[in-house]
Amino acid sequence: MQNLTASALAEWLADSSRPAPVMLDVREPWEIATASIAGCVSIPMRDIPARSEELDDEAPIVCICHHGARSANVGMFLESRGFKQIFNLQGGIDAWSRQVDASVPTY
Repeated sequence: MQNLTASALAEWLADSSRPAPVMLDVREPWEIATASIAGCVSIPMRDIPARSEELDDEAPIVCICHHGARSANVGMFLESRGFKQIFNLQGGIDAWSRQVDASVPTY
């Protein structure tokens, strides 16, 4: 698993020459209702073991949570299941809001 800064993710998303990653938000529904990044797939961390087959194990996947800890755990789990291109958003959606898109609320 590779760590990815919020600014590096923003650059990736803006680069049409790179395949877009699956952005996997592993926060709870109430957190997503509070603040979210457009285009994310939402699967709460607790549901990942039962729902990981919904994800493409060959696609680049960026795991996102509030500050980066839960998403790192999910990333390690996905790697243990054979997923090959896993990235963790360092600082989570909080870093995204503070460094990339101030319109995303912090909480």
